Amino acid sequence: MTATITAKDVAALREKTGAGMMDCKKALEETEGNLDRAVELLRSKGAAKAEKRAGRQTMEGVIANYVHHNGKIAVLVEVNCETDFVARTEDFQQLGKYLAEHIAAADPIAIDKESIPQEKIDSERRIFTEQVKAEGKPDHLIDKIVEGKVQAFYKDVALLHQAWVRDTAKTIGDLVKEVSAKTGENVKVRRFVRYQLGA
Repeated sequence: MTATITAKDVAALREKTGAGMMDCKKALEETEGNLDRAVELLRSKGAAKAEKRAGRQTMEGVIANYVHHNGKIAVLVEVNCETDFVARTEDFQQLGKYLAEHIAAADPIAIDKESIPQEKIDSERRIFTEQVKAEGKPDHLIDKIVEGKVQAFYKDVALLHQAWVRDTAKTIGDLVKEVSAKTGENVKVRRFVRYQLGA
């Protein structure tokens, strides 16, 4: 038996995902009215569309800022999109605020793993190798264990790979893709700076 999809269900899904009415209705039909599965379906489709948009030029956007309540940490972050119209939307402005707040809390050193200086990765790799050897791990496992530690290091220090401080089930990369899916534009974090008093 097919589940009856009500206008209320469609509205609830729109509220959660920001997707269009027809997309929400289709997703609910495909998942037989299961709201959580419909959200997942729309997210995966939105993420796929966001990947396709990745090559498009981003010349508009916003510079968002955050100053911690104690006045000792401040962040500026530039987030780009394709049009001034999207730059002014609530979703895009909110993304800038969330990113600035996250950077203040999580202290990333680069936007993604590709932008971490190679000497920093080499240095960490050497440290991890020494640690693993000191733990007495078998030689044939050392490279594999070190590689695992390097991947974990990326998640610690590269902004787009970090777990979002407000919802650790998502990475910052996921959050950016969601806004890209909602706005229909390529969205990119271009650069950021984090100031900490005395650091």
